[in-house]
Amino acid sequence: MMKKPNVIRDKSFDFALRIVKLHKFLIQNNEFVLSKQLLRSGTAVGALVREAEHAESKADFIHKMAIAQKEANECDYWIELLFRSQYFNEEQFISISTDIKELNKIIASIIITTKNKQKKLNGNS
Repeated sequence: MMKKPNVIRDKSFDFALRIVKLHKFLIQNNEFVLSKQLLRSGTAVGALVREAEHAESKADFIHKMAIAQKEANECDYWIELLFRSQYFNEEQFISISTDIKELNKIIASIIITTKNKQKKLNGNS
């Protein structure tokens, strides 16, 4: 049985994999503290998206996705800090920064859409 495509699930997993590889690179370059922060927040996004798939309610789903969005924002911070600390070049920064910003936009859109659907179901147009 083929699984239905799930863009946010796939993109957040691919991003987490990219973060794990970046973490390995940073460790090899003796950067331990920031790389650990990046690893935690960058992999949390996908984990929270997965958790949201099995949310107990729409409110729980929105809450888990909102936490995923916070983790994505934090990850974006660590990426910019690492770039400005010269751990990677501008091309690498733009590539990974674009990915996290895209994830953040998708998550924000999912949250807004879900909230709007909830309002309509509750009769609050």
